[in-house]
Amino acid sequence: MSVKIAFDVSPLSGGHAVRGVGAYTKRLVQALEQESKRAREQELKIDFVDFRHTTYNIQHTTYTVAHYPYFDLFFLTLPLRKPTKTIVTIHDVIPLVFPEHYPPGIKGKLKFQVQKFSLRSVDAVITDSQNSKKDIVKYLSYPEEKIFVVYLAPAAIFKPITNHQSLITISKKYHLPQEFILYVGDVNWNKNTPGLVKACEKVKIPLVIVGKQAAEKNFDRSHPENQDLVWLQEKYQSSIINHKQSLLLRNQSSIFLTGFVPEEDLVKIYNLATVYCQPSFYEGFGLPVLEAMACGCPTVVAKTSSLPEICGSVAIMVDPYREDDIAEGLDKVMQDQKTRDTLIKRGLVQVKKFSWGKTAKGVVDVYKKVLS
Repeated sequence: MSVKIAFDVSPLSGGHAVRGVGAYTKRLVQALEQESKRAREQELKIDFVDFRHTTYNIQHTTYTVAHYPYFDLFFLTLPLRKPTKTIVTIHDVIPLVFPEHYPPGIKGKLKFQVQKFSLRSVDAVITDSQNSKKDIVKYLSYPEEKIFVVYLAPAAIFKPITNHQSLITISKKYHLPQEFILYVGDVNWNKNTPGLVKACEKVKIPLVIVGKQAAEKNFDRSHPENQDLVWLQEKYQSSIINHKQSLLLRNQSSIFLTGFVPEEDLVKIYNLATVYCQPSFYEGFGLPVLEAMACGCPTVVAKTSSLPEICGSVAIMVDPYREDDIAEGLDKVMQDQKTRDTLIKRGLVQVKKFSWGKTAKGVVDVYKKVLS
């Protein structure tokens, strides 16, 4: 008799759909569908279910394992009652590492205690890196032996592009400069966006920021977590004024916010970028770095948290707390063709260590561990 596993696909809709959790869920579902043939041979059947749209008891009594691919620290995303064995993916606990920058409020604190209590009865936790595993043990008091690291990977669509006309088309579509530094992601405190902007000003190279949040207009400008976003958008408005005053300045030091970009366009933007930079104070994984490497784009990343674990020695490592150090790393890649070529070649080798096939196999292995 086969064992039935329920995988929650609720992050594929709503606000998470165009953010990291949605991308993770989408890729993992696709990979698990490919892996399911091998899993069925081992009498494992994976069903993809939106947990929000089904009564919990009815939904889970027919399943042996339930997998929640998302855990929110300050919202009730995990039920207290668990009729089945339960697995939860926790990508990171950054708000607990830097509580002064992510204040949860009174309600958030109460919900965190409920979430932490509920986590005690979870059978296994999947996380993205050894660094995140260490944090989960420290800040959530969850047993280390029940935490399993399963690395993420760039999608197969991310690769070098030789069709130069398609690159020219995308460059015109988004009004991209001829040379630019690229950043892909949200504008949260841990991402160190102001530090990146200031470093780009020092090397006088335009910065292109891809992501829905950076161009968002409807958000709480007074919220403590949004202050870097407020700062960036004010800087962006100043950059627009300067564009009109001086074409030279635009070519040397400016900011481009693309907003949300379809994945097929994002691949081309990675290919067009002169260098990709991830100067984060802290990351649970850092998937855009691997996406950039897969597209043949040299990378400059912070030497903090999970980034050295993911990048190995194939990126220029910088101190995110020192804008001069970020600028020096960027300038080295921009000015030294030999360094650029070396980073590109090493990056293309490094990224082959990661695949969604491996990710899916790692997740299924955790299912089997929990069942045994």
